Amino acid sequence: MVHYAEGRPIGDLTLRTLAMPSDANAAGDIFGGWVMAQMDLACGIRAAERAKGRVVTAAVKEMSFAKAMKIGDTLCIYTHVERVGRTSMTLKVEAWAQRYLSDLMEKVTHADFVMVALDGEGKPKAVPAEG
Repeated sequence: MVHYAEGRPIGDLTLRTLAMPSDANAAGDIFGGWVMAQMDLACGIRAAERAKGRVVTAAVKEMSFAKAMKIGDTLCIYTHVERVGRTSMTLKVEAWAQRYLSDLMEKVTHADFVMVALDGEGKPKAVPAEG
């Protein structure tokens, strides 16, 4: 049974991956850029499902890291489609670390990602109605 240190994640579990030595600095701390890249991948998955097609990242709003990740931690990315516009959508994204060989989950960071739906020629297209 997983134990959440501070509240519970918002959204759906979209991506889980293991932090490896190649993702860390010499002190064993995982690079923030690697965490952000995993968040971007998760947003791409969730937004493409919602848009029923290709999407790209247009913006990331204010991200700060509350806790460090270490080698061996499992990164869990949760996403929630917060708002859908004509061609874009805003996703709330949270990154949680399940600590190595532990049931403890701690929130590492969170951000809002703005994703834009694209047509076959790479131009913005309308996000279809849900359903």
